[in-house]
Amino acid sequence: MEVVAAVLGSAVMEAGRSLCGSFPSIKNFISFQSNLSALEKEKKSLVDLENKVIEDVDYSSDAQMIQWLREVEQILLKVNSVPTGITANNGKLCGCFFNCSERYRLFKETARMLKEMERLLKVGDIAVKMVGRNYLTKAVEHIPGPSIVNQTTASQNLAQVCREMKTDKEVKVDFLNDEESWQLFTVNAGKVATSEHIEPIARSVARECSGLPLAITIVGSVMRGKTMIELWKDALNGLQRSVPYVKGIENKVYKPLKWSYDSLQGKNIKPCFLYCCLYPEDFSIDVSELVNCWLGEGLIDQQQNYEDSYNRAIALIENLKDSCLLEHGAHEGTVKMHDVVRDVAIWISSTLEDGCKSLVQSGIGLTRISKVEMSKSLKRVSFMNNIITKLPDCGICCPETVSLLLQGNHPLDRIPNGFLQAFESLKVLNLSGTCILSLPQSILQLGDLQVLLLKGCLYLEELPQLGRLCQLQVLDCSATGIRELPSGMKNLINLRQLYLSGTSIRELPSGMKDLINLRQLYLSGTYNLKTIQSGIVSGLSGLEVLDMIPSAYVWGLKDEANDGQATFEDLLNLERLHSLSIRLEGIPPLQKEYLTLIGRLRIFELYIGPEATYFQSKHDKRMLSIGGLQLSGECIGWLLTNASSVQLNNCSGLNHMLETLVIRSIGSYTGLKFLTIIKSSSSLRPDGGCAAHDDLLPNLEELRLYDLTKIESISELVGFLGLRFSRLKLIDVSRCDGLEYLLTCGDFIISLPKLETIQVSSCKSLVELLNFPLQKNFVPEPVVPNLRTLKLVNLPRLETLSRQDVSGLHSKFISRVYHMKAIEQVEVFTCGNLRKLPLTIPNANTVKEIRGQVQWWRQLELEEHNTKSSLERFFKEVVYDEEYFTY
Repeated sequence: MEVVAAVLGSAVMEAGRSLCGSFPSIKNFISFQSNLSALEKEKKSLVDLENKVIEDVDYSSDAQMIQWLREVEQILLKVNSVPTGITANNGKLCGCFFNCSERYRLFKETARMLKEMERLLKVGDIAVKMVGRNYLTKAVEHIPGPSIVNQTTASQNLAQVCREMKTDKEVKVDFLNDEESWQLFTVNAGKVATSEHIEPIARSVARECSGLPLAITIVGSVMRGKTMIELWKDALNGLQRSVPYVKGIENKVYKPLKWSYDSLQGKNIKPCFLYCCLYPEDFSIDVSELVNCWLGEGLIDQQQNYEDSYNRAIALIENLKDSCLLEHGAHEGTVKMHDVVRDVAIWISSTLEDGCKSLVQSGIGLTRISKVEMSKSLKRVSFMNNIITKLPDCGICCPETVSLLLQGNHPLDRIPNGFLQAFESLKVLNLSGTCILSLPQSILQLGDLQVLLLKGCLYLEELPQLGRLCQLQVLDCSATGIRELPSGMKNLINLRQLYLSGTSIRELPSGMKDLINLRQLYLSGTYNLKTIQSGIVSGLSGLEVLDMIPSAYVWGLKDEANDGQATFEDLLNLERLHSLSIRLEGIPPLQKEYLTLIGRLRIFELYIGPEATYFQSKHDKRMLSIGGLQLSGECIGWLLTNASSVQLNNCSGLNHMLETLVIRSIGSYTGLKFLTIIKSSSSLRPDGGCAAHDDLLPNLEELRLYDLTKIESISELVGFLGLRFSRLKLIDVSRCDGLEYLLTCGDFIISLPKLETIQVSSCKSLVELLNFPLQKNFVPEPVVPNLRTLKLVNLPRLETLSRQDVSGLHSKFISRVYHMKAIEQVEVFTCGNLRKLPLTIPNANTVKEIRGQVQWWRQLELEEHNTKSSLERFFKEVVYDEEYFTY
């Protein structure tokens, strides 16, 4: 019997491994219990801090503190929902595969909550200290009042509601009472809610939110600044009428959010909002993908160009954010829904019969699709981010469905032919991130298909003849395994966007020239694309966007030997082109046709020469990168006139080019905001002694100089181009071995009023930063009044930020000139001779962090007594690291 038991035990263990093997080991589930304990502890700390803020801090006019309070309310709502979720899952899912999946999801969720709570505690603690410090000299009046958080005063009979919801355990949910609700409501609605003629109605509006903090916050934010009593009465009436179909708890929670939805104004904003609930819980939705889906469904005007359509989408999104129905996603360019808002949106979209009825089963661990739920009335269906392995071949019929989202189902390797036949009206199909090997022929029957997304289908090597999909506007094949485009693409006369980044395509088919309505062509990441026959791109008369960065294809000029390849001249007749990103062999000469092309582009990235390097900046609307070429002012001036960001890498003739620009300059290069010069033996000193009379770069905001061996000071460039640096925000200099001092402030530059960041590294000859000749009878303003970040790395000879002949001048006068009154961050590494910094006791109100080595901090001398002790708490020891020498 013992042998049998051992065998059976082994078999059971193996079965368990096969079911749960794709999830983390048991130690994660043990860690989950630890997370719960930590969650309760952090929750108590956060509630205590929130109470302190509400009771002790005047935050009514502080937008950041108000936002912090909102974020605290949101995280506390999530934390309070955890015990209920765990209880239900323990009761329903114990011991099975889904329990592993669900427990792991809860483990990850609690970990995210802990991280968010730690951030809020840190931010709140700093804010309380800063606000408290600012109020030290003021008398604070304490006005007694009940807290609006963590109260248990509200009563609600759940004992029937819970039974109707078929819960396994009943947990009391606490809401705010009327007075607590009113306090929170006025924080979000502002002073207008307390005005004499509005307050009675406003209190009724607040009461309709039923004590739910999230609903109070949303409704209050929507009504903020509305002074007409008619609008408040309408809001009250709308809240009273927005009763959901389920009694009890949903009536309390959903009604205010449903009212916010009902209050949305504008064409198609409601279906655009409901589209966002198709994505999984807490999912950051890429805005550009959302725009394409909205375009595909016809929710945005398809007659506009893409930029106008995108701008319209952004306006819709901002409207939804203002209504608190959407919020910022985890990354730039993304949005997401609050969990409760998403639940309401799903509830709305699952009951509507007006064209937006949806089935949402995204991110819930599905392995198969249930045919029972696939009704004929569905307009949108989402199974994204599951683990679906197989799709049904028949037995479903969804003739009205226009959007089908299946992306993120990695195990899915086949689309049955009969499956897509069930979706005859499909307009948006997303199969991105699946392991499909091919597309079924039935896809060609989707005559209304407008958006086909295949991004990240790594094993997809070929496409069917897509020419029959004549309505197709967006085709994303980026990061797929396809090697060539089908010849039938010439029939896609309505194609607006073609994404091919990261594919293995080697040559564009000649038939593409017939895509006269193609608006956007993305070929970035096509490292094998080396052939584009002349006439293919020039035939795309409707092209608006051409993106080929990075790509192996280099565009030449027509006068060069190009063996029938497409040249820069092929782009001249694309009159609708407004965004261009390409590599060029050489600098195009100054000709009227080129001027016209560049002038009408709203966005461009031009990488010219063999050593042109890719870079990004916040001024990336009109970027120019030139590398490894001989420069002259005659050939480059017209490009500089149109650029906002310029990078020159290992280019010869820099002195001569600058001299020519000065001599032949007409006006200034007003659009240039970002300038980077890398690897040059130029001194940046005029050979003939010429210098500009006016500032040639009046709007320059960022200046970066790397590996310039002969430059002794930025002042040489200043005098050369007549620079005033009146808008300069950043100076970044690295590996300039001849640099003795950074800048002389004098004839041209009296101060740097906008400068926020100075970064200097690995300049072995640098002895001082700023040289400023002081005079007894001259009282200058502070040199860098708004400097916030100072970073000095590997400067062995640097002794001081500024050494001057200051005989007869009082030390406090000097301190005033060089005092960095706005400084927030200081970083100093391996600058052993730097023993003085112009920091004073008032800097304790602005400094957030001082980083460096302990030995340097100990020997640092500060002028005023007790300055170091007041700044001690901001110092953070950092061990020497080679990475700090790499920029």
